[in-house]
Amino acid sequence: MDQDPALIVDLERLIEPVTRGDPESPLRWSCKSTRQLADALKEKGHRTSHRMVAELLHALGYSLQGNRKTQEGDSHPDRNDQFEYIYAQVKQFQSRGDPVISVDTKKKELVGNPKQTGSEWHPQGQPTKVQVHDFPDAELGKAAPYGVYYPILNIGWVNVGADHDTAQFAVESIRRWWYSMGSACYSEARCLLITADGGGSNDSRVRLWKRELQALVSNCVS
Repeated sequence: MDQDPALIVDLERLIEPVTRGDPESPLRWSCKSTRQLADALKEKGHRTSHRMVAELLHALGYSLQGNRKTQEGDSHPDRNDQFEYIYAQVKQFQSRGDPVISVDTKKKELVGNPKQTGSEWHPQGQPTKVQVHDFPDAELGKAAPYGVYYPILNIGWVNVGADHDTAQFAVESIRRWWYSMGSACYSEARCLLITADGGGSNDSRVRLWKRELQALVSNCVS
């Protein structure tokens, strides 16, 4: 590697667009095999092998992972191109210093005194008393946490709503994030890139989601 310092740089460029796993975890894995990566590096003029690639991946914090059954139905033929496009957009925004955020509604929780998983330290024989049945309270309902995460700063922000998880609530959460934290972190920003899973309150097919985003942009510009 001392004779080929560009090897690791080119390897990371090959695996970064297809890296999977928790963005906050140091343990990562790639969906490309070591032989595929070695062949791609050879095409770039590097003298390497799949064994050397495996050693470099371990040194960079990657591990070999098996498949897991998580997908249902057929995958869209343009799925990979879509993710490559999103990745390119994210890099372009980050290079300009414009904010990129990931948004999603987290697990809804019952408000009140229902049973929760886990345990706490209490005097022996004096557990916390909770409701027998975990039915939603007619008045309190459920809490819907809507999260905003901007990975380049590794900072998260959560807006908790006590009403329904609607597109209007989703955009309102983004608006509150921007005026409470985002605008201070990105005072010179001209654009905002929002990545979402395309379902639920931020479904790409929901007109209210798009209309509320347009209203958000209009208010920020004006």
